[in-house]
Amino acid sequence: MLDVLIIGGGVSGISCALVLGSAHKKIFVQDKKISIITHQKASSLQDAIFYNAYGISSGKLGSEILTESTAQLHTTYPNISQIENEKVISISGQAGNFLVTTNKNSYNTRIIVVAIGSSNLFGIDGLQQYLEPHKKSLPEKNRIQLVNTDHLVAEGIYVAGTLAGHRSQLVIASGSGAAVATDILTLWNNGIETHVHDSIR
Repeated sequence: MLDVLIIGGGVSGISCALVLGSAHKKIFVQDKKISIITHQKASSLQDAIFYNAYGISSGKLGSEILTESTAQLHTTYPNISQIENEKVISISGQAGNFLVTTNKNSYNTRIIVVAIGSSNLFGIDGLQQYLEPHKKSLPEKNRIQLVNTDHLVAEGIYVAGTLAGHRSQLVIASGSGAAVATDILTLWNNGIETHVHDSIR
């Protein structure tokens, strides 16, 4: 049984995983099992180049960010297990006992974070009832989002990035994933507000 399964290895998913990973020394996180499905073939980063993203060198390729960010997660926070080359097909169950089925395996998890793109080709059974038109995208783009309140879709199900209704900007997606991570950390900390900072001191 996983405590959190993050679906999506793009900006918001990796950002969520990095923040959760960085909290590994906190007592209420030490026994938690966290995984991320890093299926990235449909990521909008594949064709991106960045000149306007805070903290990212000018001219950085999105494809490089995809590779480097998963490597950073693996090296810095090996406590987060990465599941490669699997695509989620369906989700069933309820908070505390979800079953996530991919094209290759099945996983039991207490919490799900959905961090994939907002394409109208969305195809995860069990989440269809939460779909609605994207509120911040042009109608002709046919983008979708999951109905949510501050990233929470339903008990135990969070959404991050463009699928949460945010605009398609790298730093917005990154912040969205980090916000979800701090909400989960707060939940684990008995509702006491929690965030994680590293310091050179």
